[in-house]
Amino acid sequence: MKCFPFFSSQDKAVKGVNKSGKEPQTSKSIPNPPPIQNKIPNPPPIQKKIPNPPPLKRKIPNPPPLKKKIPNPPPLKKKIPNPPPIKKKIPNPPKKPPVFHQSSPDDKVVKPKASVPEPPKTSDGPKVDGNKTVTAQSFTFRELARATSNFRRECLIGEGGFGRVYKGKLDKTAQVVAVKQLDRNGLQGNREFLIEVLMLTRLHHPNLVNLIGYCSDGDQRLLVYEYMPLGCVENHLLDIKPHRKPLDWYTRMKIALGASKGLEYLHDKANPPVIYRDLKTSNILLDEEFNARLSDFGLAKLGPEGDKTHVSSRVMGTYGYCAPEYQRTGRLTVKSDVYSFGVVLLELISGRRVIDTTRPNQEQNLVTWAEPIFKVRSKFPQLADPLLKGDFPKKGLNQAVALAAMCLQEEATVRPLMSDVVTALSFVGNSPLVENTDVFSSDPSLSDQLVAKGGSHGEDSS
Repeated sequence: MKCFPFFSSQDKAVKGVNKSGKEPQTSKSIPNPPPIQNKIPNPPPIQKKIPNPPPLKRKIPNPPPLKKKIPNPPPLKKKIPNPPPIKKKIPNPPKKPPVFHQSSPDDKVVKPKASVPEPPKTSDGPKVDGNKTVTAQSFTFRELARATSNFRRECLIGEGGFGRVYKGKLDKTAQVVAVKQLDRNGLQGNREFLIEVLMLTRLHHPNLVNLIGYCSDGDQRLLVYEYMPLGCVENHLLDIKPHRKPLDWYTRMKIALGASKGLEYLHDKANPPVIYRDLKTSNILLDEEFNARLSDFGLAKLGPEGDKTHVSSRVMGTYGYCAPEYQRTGRLTVKSDVYSFGVVLLELISGRRVIDTTRPNQEQNLVTWAEPIFKVRSKFPQLADPLLKGDFPKKGLNQAVALAAMCLQEEATVRPLMSDVVTALSFVGNSPLVENTDVFSSDPSLSDQLVAKGGSHGEDSS
């Protein structure tokens, strides 16, 4: 009986492997990795997603529709040239020159447009004692540049907030003139320039400066006046140079009388009345004989007419010279000029500036310092300019101080008229014979006004 070794099925399988010496199972397991390799090339789908952005690039060129909208504004450009009708309306006002017989006192100031037209050359202005309106000459800028040697510094004779004043000589007539070149950024603009030309072509008086002509080339604004060799009162009274002698008493009163006559003409004889509004020592010019002439009419305004008592206006002028009621309310009357004249008269008497910050606090404002002295006549000599060295008539001084006090009264209605001021100064400043003449006895109304002020000629009657 044959005995066979017992082998399990698993053992047979093992023996089969060993007999062949091959490792079929191992060799077959090696090729299995290809599936792994097959997974590696799978990323291409990711690469396919990368080129997907082209749709974004396609969206970038889409803005052309916006560019098409940008050129649409041409309709606006077509509307821009339409304003020419407005520009045509701007130069029209010169065809209607401002008439001095307007019914509304608040609209009497000429309001020029952007460009300053030539002043009207008509004769329907204010009636000046039968005289007709004088036409001012129109100069070119080149003519005035030649007359002033191209505005050299050596020809400069004055300077202020309005601009500069040069001495010149006209080629055609060889006349010596004063040329005021307005500062384009200064206090006096196109409106004031036109007002001054209009005023001075219609107002003529020995105590008003004469306007010879003007220039309005481009943006240049120049005024040509007759030349006043002695300059302004301020240079002889407040800014005295070492080589100059101080003004004597009678010269001061002569200047005051001339200025008062100029104001009287503006208030009483011009039709309608004119309010000067800028009276001060720097605006009073002097000829070779110390005759006073008012200049610079840029702030002048037509006065009230008919039942009107005042003209409403924004406050303009120089601090210290403006009437208190005008500063408070803007209501302008001829009595506003009377107050300014009182300040100038007090400056002529005292030789002091209306505002002087170099003096002690209680003396910096001339009017405030003088008011207590007005009430005591025995103290009037304290107001006299020390440069006079006592060389003045005592009675004349008293009368001049009393007159200044009346002009400087707080209440406008009780101030005297300029015609009364002229009458008083004609006695005070004519000659030394004034010592034997009492202006207040010759005109009782002046004395009554002073009594109303409370001074009653002062406490001392001497």
